[in-house]
Amino acid sequence: MTTLSELTTAQLQRIVALKERIEALQGEIESIAGGGGEVPTPSPEEGPAPAKRKYHMTAAHRRKLIKALAKARKIRLANLKGAKLTSNPAKQGKRRLSAAGRAAIIAGTKARWARVKAQKATPEQAEAPKKKDRRSSPAVRAKLAAAARARWAKVKAEGKKTL
Repeated sequence: MTTLSELTTAQLQRIVALKERIEALQGEIESIAGGGGEVPTPSPEEGPAPAKRKYHMTAAHRRKLIKALAKARKIRLANLKGAKLTSNPAKQGKRRLSAAGRAAIIAGTKARWARVKAQKATPEQAEAPKKKDRRSSPAVRAKLAAAARARWAKVKAEGKKTL
């Protein structure tokens, strides 16, 4: 353990502050246990001050916000007066499909389903070509196994334990 003469002034000040805090807390414990029963509320000076918010709004964003608020204010005042102020006076109507367009879509769909049904009706075209069996034959597997055995025999002859 270090002696007091070896400590810096900052360390000594910290020790003194901690000691004072401990004494204050012991006094509170004694007042609660001693009979008062009231819990003293800590003063605002004791706690750390809340950190100041470091938010900065850019000038461009501020201008944009002011314009939006002004527009909203105009709309709100116009609604109070009874007149309706809109930002887009020439509003487009709902788009609808013409009868000719709908008829063309229906005709195309019917033609496509007719082709599908016609293909199913003819059994030769309806069957998909059978997939080729892509598994190796027993002869090929035997050749591969023989090659692997020969490769391992060569490796073992060299005295190695791995390829």
